[in-house]
Amino acid sequence: MFGTSAHASSGHRSSSFLSSVVPPSPMPNATTPSRTASAIRWFETLDNEDISLVGGKNASLGEMIGALKDSGIRVPDGFATTADTYRRFLEANDLTEHIRAELDAWNAGEQSLNETGTTIRTRIRQGAFPEDVAEEIREGYRSLSAAYGADAADVAVRSSATAEDLPDASFAGQQESYLDVRGVTAVLTACKRCFASLFTDRALGYREKQGFDHLDVALSVGIQKMVRADKSGVLFTIDTETGFPDTSVINAAYGLGESVVKGIVNPDQYTVYTPFVEDETLSPILEKTQGDQAQKIVSTGEGGTTTMPTTEDEQSGFVLSDEEILALTRWGKIIEEHYDRPMDVEWARDRDSGDLFVVQARPETVQSQQAAGTLRTYRLTEEASPLVTGVGIGTSIVSGTTRVLDSVDEAERFEDGDILVTEMTDPDWGPILERAGGVVTNRGGRTSHAAIVSRELGIPAVIGSETATEALRDDQTVTLSCAHSDAGQVYEGELDYESEEIDLDALPDPDTRVMLNLASPSAALDWWKLPVEGVGLARMEYVINNIIKVHPLALVAFDEVEDKTAQRRIEKLTEGYDDKGEYFVDHLSRGIATIAAAQHPHPVIVRLSDFKTNEYADLIGGGGFEPEEANPMLGWRGASRYYSDAYEKGFALECRALKRVRDEMGFTNVVAMVPFCRTPEEADRVLDVMADHGLKRGTNGLEVYVMAEIPANIALADKFAERFDGFSIGTNDLTQLTLGVGRDAERLTHLFDERNAAVKRRIAELIEDAHAAGRPVGICGQAPSDYPEFAEFLVEAGIDSISVTPDSVPNVLRHVAQAEARAA
Repeated sequence: MFGTSAHASSGHRSSSFLSSVVPPSPMPNATTPSRTASAIRWFETLDNEDISLVGGKNASLGEMIGALKDSGIRVPDGFATTADTYRRFLEANDLTEHIRAELDAWNAGEQSLNETGTTIRTRIRQGAFPEDVAEEIREGYRSLSAAYGADAADVAVRSSATAEDLPDASFAGQQESYLDVRGVTAVLTACKRCFASLFTDRALGYREKQGFDHLDVALSVGIQKMVRADKSGVLFTIDTETGFPDTSVINAAYGLGESVVKGIVNPDQYTVYTPFVEDETLSPILEKTQGDQAQKIVSTGEGGTTTMPTTEDEQSGFVLSDEEILALTRWGKIIEEHYDRPMDVEWARDRDSGDLFVVQARPETVQSQQAAGTLRTYRLTEEASPLVTGVGIGTSIVSGTTRVLDSVDEAERFEDGDILVTEMTDPDWGPILERAGGVVTNRGGRTSHAAIVSRELGIPAVIGSETATEALRDDQTVTLSCAHSDAGQVYEGELDYESEEIDLDALPDPDTRVMLNLASPSAALDWWKLPVEGVGLARMEYVINNIIKVHPLALVAFDEVEDKTAQRRIEKLTEGYDDKGEYFVDHLSRGIATIAAAQHPHPVIVRLSDFKTNEYADLIGGGGFEPEEANPMLGWRGASRYYSDAYEKGFALECRALKRVRDEMGFTNVVAMVPFCRTPEEADRVLDVMADHGLKRGTNGLEVYVMAEIPANIALADKFAERFDGFSIGTNDLTQLTLGVGRDAERLTHLFDERNAAVKRRIAELIEDAHAAGRPVGICGQAPSDYPEFAEFLVEAGIDSISVTPDSVPNVLRHVAQAEARAA
């Protein structure tokens, strides 16, 4: 990916960065023998048909320059040495037979991999280019420098193997690249070092495993105008963890991008809903997560690179503006459409001009290769407190023995299946990672080396945990889980878990709509493959409790928060927000939008907040804004809060978030739902307040549903139907209020049953009356999954939709299909 090292050299700093200039192809040198083809090819003369000539990386650069420049995508110019140049270099230095002999000795067990690679690399670096080849490379570099107005341009010298970056094989990180190289002598030296890197230990091991003949693979070197980046990163046009095809994921760091791959920093991460980016009136950014970037790698300005601290301003803000995030996403969409496959795009922003550039693009080789018709799920069946938490890579669970390593020099201590625990990894860790059952690192992000390789190997990883090497000891039995969350956890001991592979194509397709119950935005994309038709219940409380964490009124009336500890926590959480209420709106809108994106264009029914007073009081700063109630379950909750003078300012934040999701982010598939609405008159008051805050029923297609969870909702269904667009039955509250059994009454659990005849009669009455008024009725709860006979009852009663937890979907689809077949 990014260059992993830099080679300092002499030369003058280029005075400008002229992105539009393409240097002319040089005239053939008079000393070049006529029997040979040109040793170099300008990028503009290459396309994807030239992989065998210049490797996947350089062919792709030529393809983009030739095909996508008119689309506004900027790619720095340059040229590539050909595969034949590499072979001529080997021939001129009598290296081919030497390499074959060294490889034979390794395969025969006469010498180690390290001895083999070291010997070959040394011989290559000691070789010399044929003079005609060297002069062509020199002349190419002079022409490139002149095109950019420099005596000696700063360039990136990158390896491009002729078998790399194929759709089903990634050679990312196997060969070296050198950044900020200046001067003809330094360029020739860097080219030889790239040739030599074809025989690093990791490259030899990788090709051996992939079945490539080492001497059938040649190496091209790309000499590309250096982007003196103040910001850089990677863009994937597919969700790298779930394979969801409609999002782009961008990682961004300050300086040159090798800091990301090396794991020196945890980069920012942005997730964008790609189908909406062409509409420039929308901003469909689903996620903005600020990284931890204390350092950056930058060009020295005199050849080579250096690591330096980031500034306070850089550490306190996001790397990219929203405009830059959306611009990169649009570029990624164009590139993906051109190549007709998900892509891994490396980008950089020039520190002088502020222009964005694409410096590499290759096929994404993990999620795009997964079978579309199957879904493997994992679920922990034991509860425990995590020892370590970080970014989760993959969706699986594994148990094993930890091996805490400081460096690759300790490889002999590592056994197959061990859980690798270390500060961070780079390509030299490849042979160890291939034997690992899982990976845990202190540093790194989703595009760090450990994350990339873990995905390719299909093993779970917890990246950027900060404390792994301290919290975990050597030879410790742990369970590593990355199931159903963007966070990964490591637990003490061997915990029980379940795993199931679902054949999605074999599931039935009933007439009754089956939908999901979802709460966590981070888990929403995990279930995009399920054959469902939307979300019947998205719980706003999860986002407020787990992501926002602060009571809404403690944000809009911060000066009234008397708890000093709570004040400090709120100040920390809202750092960077001038308007503390915007902190609430920003996080809630992105959370809801992520759930909406996962099921677009199907409806996503978002229930407005339904905390009880004791639950609101538990939020940061909430104690001073909530009354104490003897029975919060039947107290100030749901609709009664929204129009109350004591809470309306908090409800206004919810409305702002929903309006942003629909009007500014584009997710008009979001349906608002009012919970615990006791009377039709209360419904009128709530709808009036929503309209005052820009959520008028019918405007921009807005539908508003009501939860049917109070007997009054059923008794007055015709009146509620005049005010709402649909009903969703909440079985928990309806059962407790019908039977007079508290949901949490342990001694009465034997009486709490949705299948009770009284509850079923209420449900049947509601369906009949709602349908008479032309309103649909859905139900959300576990009963249809747990009890096949309950699903049959709902089908017979004419329910329009059944919404269940994701892991229940296969069983519910089967139960509903069977019920429909019996009713037919």
